[in-house]
Amino acid sequence: MAAEDRASRTDPPVGLKANAIGFVDALVIGLNSTSPAYSLAAVIGPIVALAGIYAPGVMFASFVPMLFIASAFYYLNKVDQDCGTTFSWVTRAMGPWAGWLGGWAIAMTGVLVVGSLADVAVSFALLSFGLDSWVDNAFVRQSLTVLLILVMTAVCVVGTELSAKVQNVLILAQVAFLLVFVGVALYRVYAGTSTYDSVEPSVDWLNPFGAGGAALTGGLLLGVFIYWGWESAVNLTEEVEDSATAPGKAGLWSTVILLVTYVSVGFAVVAYAGPAFLAENADEEEFIFAQLATDVLGGWDWVLLLAVSTSAIASTQTTIIPASRTALSMARRRALPAHYGHISPRFRTPDVSTWWVAGIAIAWYLVVNQISENALLDSLTALSLLIAFYYALTGLACAVYYRRHLFESVHNFLLIGLGPLVGAGLLTWLLVRSVSDMSDPENSYSGDSWFGMGPPLVIGIGIALTGVAVMIVWRLRSPAFWAERPGVADPDLVHGRKGR
Repeated sequence: MAAEDRASRTDPPVGLKANAIGFVDALVIGLNSTSPAYSLAAVIGPIVALAGIYAPGVMFASFVPMLFIASAFYYLNKVDQDCGTTFSWVTRAMGPWAGWLGGWAIAMTGVLVVGSLADVAVSFALLSFGLDSWVDNAFVRQSLTVLLILVMTAVCVVGTELSAKVQNVLILAQVAFLLVFVGVALYRVYAGTSTYDSVEPSVDWLNPFGAGGAALTGGLLLGVFIYWGWESAVNLTEEVEDSATAPGKAGLWSTVILLVTYVSVGFAVVAYAGPAFLAENADEEEFIFAQLATDVLGGWDWVLLLAVSTSAIASTQTTIIPASRTALSMARRRALPAHYGHISPRFRTPDVSTWWVAGIAIAWYLVVNQISENALLDSLTALSLLIAFYYALTGLACAVYYRRHLFESVHNFLLIGLGPLVGAGLLTWLLVRSVSDMSDPENSYSGDSWFGMGPPLVIGIGIALTGVAVMIVWRLRSPAFWAERPGVADPDLVHGRKGR
């Protein structure tokens, strides 16, 4: 027994499973994390209401800050392959206080959105099978939503390889369904068989300024949401082959593929339904896709409904990844209690943090639904505050960390310095605009006033203040993490002269 005890004390700690997946798997997970079909369904109406036929151009403009921030993720991952991404990088570049808040923002985005994604997945799956009455039954829908979250969490815990295989199937189904919809919609536009006031598409629709500056600003705010999530590929950096470059490349390519997907579907939807109809029904959110599916595909409308469902199912699973890996990274650095850093010896995944994220997300979903369905939608609106904050923080951290190398070449200046800083600046501006818009209760889904402000802003402020409180309490209980000091990039790593 004594020998066994000595052996157990000398065994190396269990780590995440290295080289579990490849570049393509990481790319697919990055794509699915954004939930393309669901994101399109959720924002196409509001964007068209703002920009009319220039909606594809607004979606193109929304891509620009995302590309700059994806560049920051790529270059920061090259020098630090840590699954905590923003938390780890911002801590290195700007110190533990900023790093901790960045990690908190990532974790909370998962908590806020997982329940809503699962709810959409269940609702559209039921609609595709003609079970509309089940969607209207809150108990049935919410029970199935909780069950789906538990199943997807179990898939995450069982292993990254299984997660990747599930994601590969879901992305193929999702893309196939979207392509069928785009093809049929455009065919009917040119054949003159649309049941709406269709408009033949034009290259001019790609002009983001066509509808004016105000429309572009509002569209960019929505664009933060539709592109958000691609960085899940980078959160798996410790489990991806060629971890120094492949995860970052997967994140970059994810944003490019999303751009093509969004603009293509945007053209098809605007051309088929016409801007007037979409603007009038902007408040229908993702369910406008359900109506268009019936009109475009007839008895095959279940194809598009399943596209949205599989999109939301995939994102339910992948959205858990950044939050759980960030909690793991924070626990390893003693920025959170040690048990969040536990890794399953059998599956080599962060089982404790994964189940905690799922548990809190389920509790949030159920509690907020008891307030009202609009309260759940308001909590999703608050997401834009957290997303803009930690994306902007990452862009700034990239320029700060590489500051001694920015003027060594035009490449470094543009892609490591100026680009991430411009992305951070745009997102900071959007953050300020979001706060201004959300301060007016009339801009919320419910229209209610909480403490004289819109519910989304109150939720965002509440999450931020809770994070600050937790951070201060943990700083007093376990100050080790806060002894870390920011640094600069190692020149050997910058110039590729040595590995991690």
